Amino acid sequence: MPAKKAKIFYRERTKIGSGKKSPRYKLVAIAGIDMKVYAKHLRKQELDQIAKTLGADLVFLEVDKKKGKSQDDVEV
Repeated sequence: MPAKKAKIFYRERTKIGSGKKSPRYKLVAIAGIDMKVYAKHLRKQELDQIAKTLGADLVFLEVDKKKGKSQDDVEV
């Protein structure tokens, strides 16, 4: 049975000004690989390069921008 491919889950940052050149993505979770991440925010190019080097899949998590924080949100 082949080994499962690692997955890197990321989402777009919610608090970012338009037109700014700061990184737009936040790493949310990593599955199937042991990895430490020291950056709070990453650029898409950086995520792509990490995934390619590790042989992992990138999974984009959709964020509903219309909704505010609800009772269903869980903080860990």
